[in-house]
Amino acid sequence: MRQTTINRAVDSVGIGLHKGEPIKISLEPLEANSGIVFYRSDVGLSIKASPQNVVNTQMATVIGDEKNHISTIEHLLSAVYSYGIDNLLITLDSAEVPVMDGSGISFCMLLDEAGVRKLDINKSVLIIKREIEVVQGKKFAKVKPSSKPMYDFVIDFTHPAIGVQKYSFEFSKKAYIEEISRARTFGFLKDVQYLRSRGLALGGSMENAIVLDDKKILNPEGLRFKDEFVRHKILDAIGDLALLGSPIIGAYESFAGSHSLNHLLTKEILKDSKNYEIKELSIEQSMEMLSEVFA
Repeated sequence: MRQTTINRAVDSVGIGLHKGEPIKISLEPLEANSGIVFYRSDVGLSIKASPQNVVNTQMATVIGDEKNHISTIEHLLSAVYSYGIDNLLITLDSAEVPVMDGSGISFCMLLDEAGVRKLDINKSVLIIKREIEVVQGKKFAKVKPSSKPMYDFVIDFTHPAIGVQKYSFEFSKKAYIEEISRARTFGFLKDVQYLRSRGLALGGSMENAIVLDDKKILNPEGLRFKDEFVRHKILDAIGDLALLGSPIIGAYESFAGSHSLNHLLTKEILKDSKNYEIKELSIEQSMEMLSEVFA
């Protein structure tokens, strides 16, 4: 299987979750071995998508430097990863990726419009060689060797509309689009009110998030899936781990995971070369390992 980029440039406009302002996003092809590169046209800053460039994980995954950053990259990266795209230039005219509808489906539609083009260089994969785990109290995130890319997630909220939710997901592009991409981010009304008092979440609404009060879901249309909350956590995890830069052959598992835990996990994976192997695949190996994953 060859490395890929998009076939043609595409653009869109959406609202930024935190500032509530319109943001233009453009996707453009890049040559082989370029990786996923973000560019802020308003400040002339290029940032490669990698764990080393993560500067904050409190409410979203944020990459940048001491002066400038780009926030809320995880939903877009989740879709880009799931389409098997290795090389891409993402241009923004603001400090955050537009939230769109709070899920990954709008980015999937944008990538469908752009199309995917094969390049002349073989694709490499990151093969997990041994179990790696990071823990924060009762919360954890880990990866372990597996012949298939898997995601298992459990959440446990005291809120009556959420409770305990579990989801096990065998990754493929088709399964991602059908089972994960439409799952929206969620937040609690009391938290939104607090964030807005600090000048944040100004673009948040029931058009781009599931909003809950102390007892119920406030969105009049309800949920897209009965377990939409945990599915969105898997969407986030796929996007966060996409920063590793290669398709991952291994099994991810988490209880009450977060952007912070996912980032710590990527750093822990890369800390020791015995944890993983970067392997360039021949056409025959690609057909065996990845042909159905990104079909």
